[in-house]
Amino acid sequence: IADKARKQVFAYDGAGNLIAAYPASIGSTDTPSPSGTVTVERVAFNPGYTYNPKINFQQGGNDKILNIPPGPNGPVGTVWMALSKPTYGIHGTPEPSKIGRTQSHGCIRLTNWDATELAKMVKPGVTVEFVD
Repeated sequence: IADKARKQVFAYDGAGNLIAAYPASIGSTDTPSPSGTVTVERVAFNPGYTYNPKINFQQGGNDKILNIPPGPNGPVGTVWMALSKPTYGIHGTPEPSKIGRTQSHGCIRLTNWDATELAKMVKPGVTVEFVD
């Protein structure tokens, strides 16, 4: 569960028991997170990042595609969990001090260590419910 109001992500096992809770940044007024239920489509550790202004959020006046190599200081940190809503995911961040304090571009942003831990617990098909 991605609880937007609490700015937290709650992970449950197959029996419905809470197994982890993480502080998170979830969306913003300008680029809100989706509502409802989506699924994890894939998990990528140590991902690169491609910014495409035609399908992603607008970054200033940039109109060029940017490819950023993998690494913990990249925009999505150490892991990317793609969701079934295109361009949305759960990911890490190079700036852990901003978790829960700043807004994301609609994704669920966790610290690199929390995102990595969560990624090891999920697999494609796991549901993610966005709660307002």
